[in-house]
Parts: sequence; structure tokens; C-alpha cells
Amino acid sequence: MGLAVQLLMNALQISSVYVLFALGVTVIFGVMRMVNFAHGEFFSLAGLTVAVLSPPIAAATGMPPALAYLTAFLAAFVVVLALALAVFHLALERFLEDDVAALTASLGLSLALQGIYVKIFGSDFHGLQPFIPGTLRIAGGAIAYQVLAISLAAILSTCGLLALTKFTRLGKALRAVSEDREAAMLQGIRQRRISAAGFLLGAALAALAGGFIAPMTVLQPAVGGDFMLKAFIIIVLGGLGSIPGTILGGCLVGIVESLAGYYFDLVTASIILFLFVIAMLLFRPRGLWAHAG
Repeated sequence: MGLAVQLLMNALQISSVYVLFALGVTVIFGVMRMVNFAHGEFFSLAGLTVAVLSPPIAAATGMPPALAYLTAFLAAFVVVLALALAVFHLALERFLEDDVAALTASLGLSLALQGIYVKIFGSDFHGLQPFIPGTLRIAGGAIAYQVLAISLAAILSTCGLLALTKFTRLGKALRAVSEDREAAMLQGIRQRRISAAGFLLGAALAALAGGFIAPMTVLQPAVGGDFMLKAFIIIVLGGLGSIPGTILGGCLVGIVESLAGYYFDLVTASIILFLFVIAMLLFRPRGLWAHAG
């Protein structure tokens, strides 16, 4: 019983951030019909900024570590949104009608931003010391209070996205464009405005995921590429463009990684994950929650 609870707790902390990050990819793909390869760099920038800024903020102001983390988190969020706005208007807006060119531009931006991050942050790993002490023990399983708080924050952010897409005018417009772009445009939805909103929303989700992951692991400038690979697995598994499918796919990937990581080494766990995805797609080629059309 204790082992099962521990593995579920591990899956919770893995999948909560995976889902949030992959949802950003899904939102941008649904609205713009492109995979934004620079999405991983938004994530990296947020995580690295939080990891680098939190200690000096705490030292200079005397803030408690948790408050310094939140301050750095807010700064990272603003920086990522500013970068995303610049990327959209300077590089991607002109390619809204050319999906291949937009894809190529985002790939080039990803490589360029990785190089810039190495210059700014260096190639070393960056991490944060725990700022919420203590461990919660339930039925033989254990999870640090800090990890639990971050995982719950990621889950609440995901719930916030679901509420936005279901109950707000912007969310309904995003869903309309995702389901049928041409019909949505005929109903008066402006493509450029909704594309910018979707791109910024996706970047915001990447920033949240990066800020949440910073206290849970060590980061370096190329970490976004690793998470992009996991995001591809999640959205293909769940169904391209499907928000519920992305959530389900992220949870399944988290569970598989938790189980395989416990019983095998990291390389074997990665192989098992890919085999699992292949097996699932053999039975559900369109993904677990794909659109019918």
C-alpha cells in the first residue's frame, strides 16, 4: 500500500507540470495550426530566471525564501510574456497564412534563444534550495510540502485554463478557431487578434510551468528541448488540439514514468514510455481524445 501511494505521489508531481506545459503547446497548435518549437525556450527562460533571481532577492531584501521565490516568479512571468509578444509580432505574425514558414521560424528562434540563454545564464545547472520545510506522510507515502504546494498550484492553473476556455468570451473564441478556423472567421472573429491571444496564453502556461519546475529540479538552457519532447508525446497520445486529451495524456505519461522510473533505470524508463505510446496509438491512432473530424 505504501509503495502504491508513493508512486502515485511521484506521478502527481511529474504530471502536474507536464500537463501545464503541454497545454501551452496544445493551445497554440489549436489556434495557429503550428507547433511552436520556441515554446520550450519560454519554459526555460521562466525556470532559469526564477532560479537565478530568487537567492539574490532574498539576500538583498531580507525576504523569506518563499516570498523571494514568488517575487522572482512574477518577474519571470512578465519577462516571458514580453518575449512572447516580441516573438509573435516580429517573427510569427507575418506567417499566419503560411504554416510551414511559421514552423521554420519558430525552430530557428528556438535555436537562437538557446544560444542567447547560454550567454546570459551560462551552461551550468541552476537550482533552488527548499523554501518550504517539512514532508507530508500519507499511508506510507511521502511528499515534500514544497512539492505538494507547487503541484497543487499547477493543478489549479490547469483548472483555471479549463474555466477560461469554457466560460469566457475569449475562451469560446479560442475553441471556435481551434475547431473550425474558417467558420470562426466568418462569424467575425479576427484571426490576428485571436492568434496573438492564443500565443500569449500558451506562453503564459509555459512560464507557469517553468516557474513551478524551478524549485523541483535543476535547470540549464537546453532543458526546454527535453520538455518539448515530452509535450509531443503527451499531445499525440491525447489527440492533437484536444485540451482534455492533453490532460489525460499528461497524467498517463506521469504514471508510466513514475512506475518505470521506480522499477528500472532512466534509459529503460524512457524506452518503456515510447513503447507505451506506440502501443496506445496502435489501438487509438487519432489519440485518446481526438476530435471526430
